[in-house]
This record gives sequence, C-alpha cells and structure tokens, in this order.
Amino acid sequence: MNPAPPTPPTGRTDDELARQDIPSMLRYGLSFAGPHRGALFGDGAVGAAVLLDRLGVQPRAVAFLAEVVRSGGARYAADLPEPVPGAEAVTVVRSWLEAAATTTRGIDGDEETARWLDAVAELLGLRHVYRFRSAGE
Repeated sequence: MNPAPPTPPTGRTDDELARQDIPSMLRYGLSFAGPHRGALFGDGAVGAAVLLDRLGVQPRAVAFLAEVVRSGGARYAADLPEPVPGAEAVTVVRSWLEAAATTTRGIDGDEETARWLDAVAELLGLRHVYRFRSAGE
C-alpha cells in the first residue's frame, strides 16, 4: 500500500496548491520582489508542479521549456504550437507563458521566468522520485 503524500510545509494540500491562480502569481511575482516573488517560487512553483504531474508532463519537458524561454523569450515560447506535450498541458502552460510574456521586460525578465520553470521542473522531478520510491516499498 502506498503511503499518503506528505503535507507540504505550508500546510496546504496538493489540491489547494493546484487551485491557485498561477497566471496571476506570475504577473505579480515577476513584477514585484519580496512576498510576491516568494509566493511565486514557493507555493506557485509547487502548485504548477502538481498540475503538470497530474497531466503527465515529464520534468525534462519543463526544463527544456525553460531553455526555450532563455533562448527566445517568454513571448516566443508562448507562441509555440506545443510548448509541452499534451493538449490540456499546452493550455495550462500557455496561460502561464502568456502571463509572463505580458509582464517580463527584456532578458532579465525572461531569465526570471526560466528560473521559475526550472524550479517547477525540479519539484516535478522530486514528485516522480518520491512516487517511485514509495511504490518500491
């Protein structure tokens, strides 16, 4: 029997984290430092990882998307026909990229967006590792 996933340090469940308005978190978190940025890279990144995990997106796809954002920018990535595999995942990720593209300015903004996507990819990878290890018990 698989153990229940641990409750995150914030005390919020996966469902609560997944219901967050991540496009708004991106707009505020990329525009303002301090608590908005902390929320984006904290609960926002975890919520994004939960959503993508549920949609079957692999961490490497998100890490690759981060490199696309670094190379071409958030606007370029938002205009891709399939920024990540899967029709539903495309809709979700495109809303994030659109929010970032309307907020970011220049290379620094694109780099911050790419760093957030890297964080999401890492968290997604940790979820996969935890699930794999739990299944082996």
